[in-house]
Amino acid sequence: MEGSESLNEARSLELMEVKMDGKRKKALIAMSGGVDSSLAAKLMKDRGYDCIGCTMKLYQNEDAGIERSRTCCSLDDVEDARNVAYRLGMPFYVFNFTDAFRHAVIRKFTESYLQGMTPNPCIDCNRYMKFDKLFERAKILGCDHIVTGHYARIEQEDGKFLLKKALDETKDQSYVLYSMNQEQLAHTVFPLGELRKTEVRALAAESGFLNANKPDSQDICFVPDGDYARVIQLQTGKQAVPGKFVDQEGRVLGEHKGIIHYTIGQRKGLGISSAEPLYVCKICPKSGNIVLGNAKKLLKNEAKVTDFNWISGETPQKAIRCKVKIRYRQPEQWATVTPCGEDAAYIRFDTPQRAITPGQAAVLYDGDTVLGGGTVCSDE
Repeated sequence: MEGSESLNEARSLELMEVKMDGKRKKALIAMSGGVDSSLAAKLMKDRGYDCIGCTMKLYQNEDAGIERSRTCCSLDDVEDARNVAYRLGMPFYVFNFTDAFRHAVIRKFTESYLQGMTPNPCIDCNRYMKFDKLFERAKILGCDHIVTGHYARIEQEDGKFLLKKALDETKDQSYVLYSMNQEQLAHTVFPLGELRKTEVRALAAESGFLNANKPDSQDICFVPDGDYARVIQLQTGKQAVPGKFVDQEGRVLGEHKGIIHYTIGQRKGLGISSAEPLYVCKICPKSGNIVLGNAKKLLKNEAKVTDFNWISGETPQKAIRCKVKIRYRQPEQWATVTPCGEDAAYIRFDTPQRAITPGQAAVLYDGDTVLGGGTVCSDE
């Protein structure tokens, strides 16, 4: 099985480390009920760790617009996680983080859309839930590490911890982990970083896990049907306010349903007839207008990024050359990045990029190492 030799070597070295310390190291495993976190738990048990399984309860039915009388799909996930923990002989807990999740993730998601931005709540969930709230709980339980099923790697070099891409680039999740700091990386383990997804499912099946072939979740957890606007209206208690579609010169082209229904680069669902395809080029929350234009108008070669995190903990003193990814599934692109203080940066791409979207993350890479990242600013 590809990658198994390096995996076995890593297991042996870590098992030696666990035993050499004179005590069994303790790990808190974040278990979603899926195959990835389930296998991560087993691998940590195999490495000799004293493991505790947990699932984070992040939202109530009402937050996602699900009727109270219906069983939320996340309850099935909890039972899948509990089943695996029981099979592995691990204690299992459910931590209620609904208030923190509503404040740090759902509210930010809602406010971003109202400001004409397109957020990535999975990044905020990792930042504020897994590597903040869960870290606090791990310390209370006396755990040395927290463990997740993310496809990414952590290495140590010259006294610094590095966040690196997963071996399986088709599943790499380093993009959504750019906010991690040195302390978090020092106390986190990603057991799947050296494995491919096919290997993960095969190993889970060999272990007798009932969720070995469970499909991966594709939706934002609190937007199970993909209807973002409905959840935003539910959270605010207000209906979206219609506004005007305008062209690059400000001429009115038609009426839209409200800015929360649109994102930069969108073409479908505009309801505007024109001689050439039109796309959303800019969203203006102050006026309520949405600017449309042709495909060329979507191209830009620069972006300002705020709330920036340098993983090393050290801000470069001058501009650097690296590759930048502005969308989860987009290949990185060469750019020059100039730090603007400790928490902002200016990015200039070598070639114009399509639909640089406010609210999305711009993440910097040096080869397979993540340097850091931040949030693309709005033009307004």
